[in-house]
Amino acid sequence: MDKFLNPLSVKTDGATEIHSSAEVDSRAEIESGVIIGPGAVVGPDVHIGANSRIGPHVVLDGRLTIGSNNRIFAGACLGLEPQDLKYRGAPTEVVIGDENTIREYVTINRATDEGEQTKIGDRNLLMAYCHLGHNCELGNGIVMSNSIQVAGHVVIEDRAVIGGCLGIHQFVHIGGLAMVGGMTRVDRDVPPYCLVEGHPGRLRGLNRVGLRRSGLDHIEDGGELRQLQEVWTLLFKSDHVMSEALTHARKQHLMPASSHLCDFVEASIQNGRRGPMPASTSTR
Repeated sequence: MDKFLNPLSVKTDGATEIHSSAEVDSRAEIESGVIIGPGAVVGPDVHIGANSRIGPHVVLDGRLTIGSNNRIFAGACLGLEPQDLKYRGAPTEVVIGDENTIREYVTINRATDEGEQTKIGDRNLLMAYCHLGHNCELGNGIVMSNSIQVAGHVVIEDRAVIGGCLGIHQFVHIGGLAMVGGMTRVDRDVPPYCLVEGHPGRLRGLNRVGLRRSGLDHIEDGGELRQLQEVWTLLFKSDHVMSEALTHARKQHLMPASSHLCDFVEASIQNGRRGPMPASTSTR
């Protein structure tokens, strides 16, 4: 994607390069260093941050803000109307941060109602054919494998890893550093630090590989990983109902990871979300 075609077929404005076959509205805001490939379409309410690269036949439309140093590959469609029968034409938004990689034919729809956003953070990788529905919110450092279909109002926290060829139900919340195995049916909240797999999805244990790879392996020395395992077992494998398990867990001094896990599960139960995914009868 460094150069799309011979520079003679490219319109250049300073460090910005726009292929002669691209359709870029004169009202679009394009910062320096942006490269826009052949056949791309950029609408009037689009802002593209510095040094971002827009591949061939990408469609950018609606109120869409793209940060700097993003790579958007061929055929992606970002900022189009939500696929929501309740949508009545409100000027909603998609806001994308910095240093994201958005691969071929990814679709990201804007939000439904006035003043709302679909929001993507920084340094995420969305592989080919992923779809993000209206009002989704992604954090930072997330990896989404090929062909993940994400319904509206889904929240995915930092550094989650989502396997390919699966669907995520609307209003589901996926916690940070969770890992979801490929082809899992995700119809309930996925707590942070957990490994989920199956159809329907079930908790299999802690995402120990992800915890180590994230640079948190030092937490074993201070007992944080050990405490996290104990709290996980209390919440999901004990004979206590969840409210009792949370009460017992909070009687001890909780380190940050365990506290986040408890807060997530409590919010999942109380805040009208779909509730946490149950544990499998066999765990790692």
